[in-house]
Amino acid sequence: MSIAQFPKSPNKVHPTEPSAVGSRNSLAQEGRDKVAEARLILDETVDKVVNHVQNKLPEEVLRKLDVMGGLKEKLYNYVNQTYVNMFNRYTVTMEDEFIKKVRDFVDREEAKGLARYTPREIMELLDKIGGSDKFNTGEIEKSIVNMYGHLQGHIQRGMNDLENETNAILRQKTDVGAFIRGENAYAIIKCVFKDNELRPKYVYDVKLSVNILDSELISPIYHYQVTVESLLKDAIQKHIHELIDKQIQILKEELLDQGKSELTGTEVMFEKIKRIENFTDDEKEDEKSKRYTILAKKFLDKIEGLRAEIDIEEYDPLNIRENIKYIIDEENIRNRGYNTAVNAITSILDTSKLGYQVCDNMKNARICQIREYEELDKTVLPDERYAIRLAYYDQNQLREAKKEFDRQMDAFTREILRVWDVVHAHYESKKRFRSLRDFDDLANRLMSRDWRRNKREEDADPNSVLWNEIGEMYNENSFVEKNNRTYEDRIHNLKNKLKYLREMLQKMHGFQNPIERVILDERINFLERRFNEFTYKINPHHIQPGLVLDVDVTTIKRKQYMLKGMANVLNEFLYSVSRGFQDAAFATFKRRRSTVREDIDQSFAQAEMKEDIFEAAYKSQAESEIKGSVDLSSSKSKPKRGLKEL
Repeated sequence: MSIAQFPKSPNKVHPTEPSAVGSRNSLAQEGRDKVAEARLILDETVDKVVNHVQNKLPEEVLRKLDVMGGLKEKLYNYVNQTYVNMFNRYTVTMEDEFIKKVRDFVDREEAKGLARYTPREIMELLDKIGGSDKFNTGEIEKSIVNMYGHLQGHIQRGMNDLENETNAILRQKTDVGAFIRGENAYAIIKCVFKDNELRPKYVYDVKLSVNILDSELISPIYHYQVTVESLLKDAIQKHIHELIDKQIQILKEELLDQGKSELTGTEVMFEKIKRIENFTDDEKEDEKSKRYTILAKKFLDKIEGLRAEIDIEEYDPLNIRENIKYIIDEENIRNRGYNTAVNAITSILDTSKLGYQVCDNMKNARICQIREYEELDKTVLPDERYAIRLAYYDQNQLREAKKEFDRQMDAFTREILRVWDVVHAHYESKKRFRSLRDFDDLANRLMSRDWRRNKREEDADPNSVLWNEIGEMYNENSFVEKNNRTYEDRIHNLKNKLKYLREMLQKMHGFQNPIERVILDERINFLERRFNEFTYKINPHHIQPGLVLDVDVTTIKRKQYMLKGMANVLNEFLYSVSRGFQDAAFATFKRRRSTVREDIDQSFAQAEMKEDIFEAAYKSQAESEIKGSVDLSSSKSKPKRGLKEL
């Protein structure tokens, strides 16, 4: 008689029977009234929000809010809908998925109790011979962790929807705060709300650019062609700093045991600096240098200049460099961070019901472009759409982008000044001989020739005059402006120039349209449109190395469906790929040892002492630490001691 002949546990689905799957009256509830509990939660939540709103807002604002059914009814509907959605997801996730995972496991355990009456399967006997470690709950625990993770994601998404809807009701307007929440606002480079060119009265165009720095990424990103040597050095550097942090933590605990005051943030920084010499130095040519303790110099010399690809004619699987590259490729350090970011944004778009027809993932360039529609013509696209550009920039790319941005700004400046000169020449050509039309005509008639010559020389020198008829001119010679070009003053000045030229043509010709005015108007309109498009882009002078997420959203003002959906996507994406801004003053806080108990994690297993292989290599050097003043002088004059290479 085999195990398959035994009947399995009941798999009955019924909404009310206590023992059935999916029952509202589950035996685990012990007679609780779920409807009354849900009503209590809803009433308490809505009353708390309404009382807070009524206490904070003045009476005249509350009268305007209490329209179309009242504020309390709207809040009650939002909270009720969110609670029902979360509870349904909880029921499906916990009862259905959990029972499917656990039922077979329970059946196997019950069948084992009958093993003395029935012959066992061969595989089961072999598993028994393998020892008790074969029977572990690892897979079940992983499944439960995954289920709770999905449940937490559903609850978090529901709370985000509720928060956005509540904020929209209270704000009664759309701004940057409704798009990105406060804890992620520091990552915004540029966020612009403007009216759509085709339908300015009904449609928004929103541009958002977010910069996630290298230091904030949970999984670091590398370019495809970064050298293997650079990857290994980064890994060694991170491990060295982990060892230094361990030593600093031990020092803090020793000071607390001695009753001394804790180290301040500055003291911790200098203690770390003092310990750097115990792990590395600047002697690149010495094979016995401390920098080659973890990885010998001969290995680093072998992989010098080795990138992601090796020419097939030079490839030899038995070479050292090829085997080191194989190990690095197996770890997938080069692609891990970028693939994580792409998977995060695409999966969040799928779960948020924001589909896309175009996904152009240029993996080697570390650029991913996602658009909802394949078409690019704005005249045929719908009013609810989005486009995302995810790109990783390093310092070299930003340096070239800054140079190109400067050249484009100079080109626009040159073209606008050309139009400025042409319009003024046209204005002077329309004057009658010896006529008085403006201040310059009167000055030329009254003032002497020397005064006019000095005036022309001053106007020709750009550093002598910082003001003209259209307002203040730009000063770009300061140290900050030279190294971090904002071009704010120049952009403002050039836009005012175009506005001034249009007003001059209107003053000259009124409602008449001679051929000269038509040509100049067309040129001014063209330059203004292209210059606005150029200034709408991100200024690379203010991008720092890291991940840049560029989002273009078009949404209807009264619906804002795409805007609300994209707000949830961006906040969840930032949470999944970025650890966020960390203040070192708060990050260095640790619990006192008096509140840490070693007997919390009780176990019957024998304690096993393990030693870090890297830390052991440095142990002989770390024992001779110097506590006191910091010595940052060169270590060339010190005697060199040999270290064992790993």
